[in-house]
Parts: sequence; structure tokens; C-alpha cells
Amino acid sequence: MSLHIGAQPGEIAETVLLPGDPLRAEWAARTFLTDPVCINRVRGMLGFTGFWRGHRVTIHGSGMGMPSLSIYANELIREHGARTLIRIGSAGAMQEHVALRDIVLAMTSSTLSTPSRGTFRELNFAPCADFGLLAAAHRAAQAKGARTHVGGIYSADVFYDERPDLNAELTRHGVLAVEMEAAELYILAARHGARALAVLTVSDHLLTGAALSPEERQTGFAEMVEIALEAAFS
Repeated sequence: MSLHIGAQPGEIAETVLLPGDPLRAEWAARTFLTDPVCINRVRGMLGFTGFWRGHRVTIHGSGMGMPSLSIYANELIREHGARTLIRIGSAGAMQEHVALRDIVLAMTSSTLSTPSRGTFRELNFAPCADFGLLAAAHRAAQAKGARTHVGGIYSADVFYDERPDLNAELTRHGVLAVEMEAAELYILAARHGARALAVLTVSDHLLTGAALSPEERQTGFAEMVEIALEAAFS
């Protein structure tokens, strides 16, 4: 056990998928894994371990935002032996050519601030994905015929953003989409010698205001989970 994860030693796999929503973790585990077992319920943050094509996998919620993800990613890596961590989540498109339901593979993630900012002090560290995972996810997405974009994203540290000027600059500089967790995940993986990637589904569009309904999000996210699983074990 660790402070925020009630799993016993050995109950968490080396490969962990990290949706923000704990109920999405339960849905993904029951949909894609065989013999899933709930290994964490502390503070309602559900985690499940099962098997995908014979490979042992844990799917564990990370909560909303980088401070929450930092807690779970730290404990998963440092106290439960996770070595491959893939965020599966939603994102808001920031480019006209990126459409609802498209897949975004985050090569890098820009941010104003992360929980690791105090570690780097004056340095602007550049968080990036593990190339092996990124390449494998791209191959998997292409094989499925998924509309896929690879490039930089923005990990925001607030949800209710009041910086339209910043959003405009991010769009001008080619940032594909915005979410709230990937930058810190990439930093922690680099710090501890683990592998990390964010596989994201576009659920809304900052330029057009278009958005998927809650029902469409649930059914539309299956492709993202499949790509993440195939990338992890390529």
C-alpha cells in the first residue's frame, strides 16, 4: 500500500493506463481487460488490474489536473513499480484541422506551471513523450485508420481559463490541443526512468465551440484505449 493507493504489493502491473475519471477507469477495465480486479478505492479513485491479450495491465484514475496526477504517478512509479504510464483522456482542439473524435498523440507538452516547477527553478524543462511509445501508438492508430495528429499540446493548470491571448499564441505556434495532465506525467517519467505517453481524444473545440455529448464521449473513447494498449505492448 501507499498513502493514496490501497493496492497490496504486486497488485499493480508495470503497465498502467491513466484516465482522469475513476469511472472511466472502471469502464475501460471492464470493457478491454479480462478478469479485472479492483485494487484501489481510496478516496474513490478506482484502479483495476487485469489482462489484455495475455499482458497484465492496470487502469487507474488520476483525477483532474497535474497536482492530482502527480500524486498517483509518483506512487505508482516509486512504490508500486509502474514502468510504462499512458494517459488516456480528452482534449480540446486548438487547430482548425483537428476535428472532434480525432486522436492526438502528444509528442511534447507546453505548460505555464507544474508541481515540478520548484525542482527546476529557473530552468524551462521540455517535457516529451517516450519515442518508442509514440511511434508504436502512431503505427497502431494508422493501422486502425484513425484520424491522428502528432505534435505539441498544452497542459493547462486551470480549467476555467481567462487567457484568450495565450490561447491565441498557442494556436499560432501550432499547438494541437489542450488538456491538464500530460506535462507533469512526462516530467515524472523522465525523473524516474519510466516511459510515458498521452493518447488523447478530441472532445471539444476551442475555435468552433463544438463538443461531444457525454454519451458520445463514452463510445468515442474506445479507439483511444485500444491504441494505448497496442502501443504499450508493441
